[in-house]
Amino acid sequence: MKKVIVLIAIFGSVFLLTGCTKSATMEVKDYLNRYNSLDEEVLKDMENTIDMEGLSDEDRETYSSIFKKQYTDLRYEITDEKYDGDEAVISVKITVYDYYKTQKDVNYYLANNADEFNDENGVYDVAKFIKYRLEQMKMTTDTVDYTIDFYLIKNGRKWQVSPLSNSDLEKIHGIYNYES
Repeated sequence: MKKVIVLIAIFGSVFLLTGCTKSATMEVKDYLNRYNSLDEEVLKDMENTIDMEGLSDEDRETYSSIFKKQYTDLRYEITDEKYDGDEAVISVKITVYDYYKTQKDVNYYLANNADEFNDENGVYDVAKFIKYRLEQMKMTTDTVDYTIDFYLIKNGRKWQVSPLSNSDLEKIHGIYNYES
């Protein structure tokens, strides 16, 4: 009888220990869900990015709404999981708005219609172009799929997502150059 109780206690302890640890896949899902839910840290990073653009208050607000739409509408699917001890690679297919194509189209339009963005003195007005670009981004409905490999390391009992590369962040933002 004692052996049965000891075995139950051992299996229960193992279950509790492993049950308390989130899988690497769950950590990746949590990471992406922070974008979907407009987590405070995600919004802070977004604001820092927008700050670097030097936009007017109105354009900042428009750009912010574009980012928020991208984040809340981001969809993902786990496509592969590889574990090697305390390291894991979780592959994810994400679907985001294709702002790369929009920006490419906007730049093409600028190159062929530059005079539309001139002020009353015939001088190029960057503010007019920015407004046009932001309006085109707001109207974007085309989406694109990307694959991101998330690298995780187990620190104690907790999996930690390694920082994403700039190209992976560009994929989340929908501005990754998939043509090169």
